[in-house]
Amino acid sequence: MRDVREQLFDAAERILRQDGPSALTSRAVTAEAGCAKGVLHRHFADFDDFLAELVLDRIARIDHQAAALRESAGTGTVVGNLSGALTDVFGSVAVAIVSLVTFRDELRARLRRTRPTGVPLMAEATQMIASYLGAEQEQGRIVAVADIDVLAPTLIGAGHLLFADRKGTPPEPAAVSRVVNAVIAGALTP
Repeated sequence: MRDVREQLFDAAERILRQDGPSALTSRAVTAEAGCAKGVLHRHFADFDDFLAELVLDRIARIDHQAAALRESAGTGTVVGNLSGALTDVFGSVAVAIVSLVTFRDELRARLRRTRPTGVPLMAEATQMIASYLGAEQEQGRIVAVADIDVLAPTLIGAGHLLFADRKGTPPEPAAVSRVVNAVIAGALTP
């Protein structure tokens, strides 16, 4: 099998999106991936190790998004860049990952060993937004007195609420932009 880990991670994502964390079992993942159950256990110590690696892999994706978002500072519009970033984060499996971490005590305990504060994935997304806002502040597009440490988690929380219904359709881009604009309107340089 080519790239077994990614194939298993993608299968887990599909299950999380369709049926939620309670449906996520090693048997369900291997069945969805079209492989024998033993394949998962050859690559991971146990199922919680697999889940921890899934979360860490998705965190690494946010790290890549963060670099691209920070580089976009000074281009486009701040509202547009933030709206796109929130859609990228929450349009992915992030909302389901938050549910998974909340649902599985052992997974949460494993992740706490290396990530002692915040909700994994959401903490990194918050850092991504804060870093971008800081870059925009340096560009002069965000006022110097703006409290980035308040704006970033506010945007993440609002974004999470917009995208939280995993069974529903994602919010329209205009709805995301409206929320972003409401949160940062007072921080934008006139």
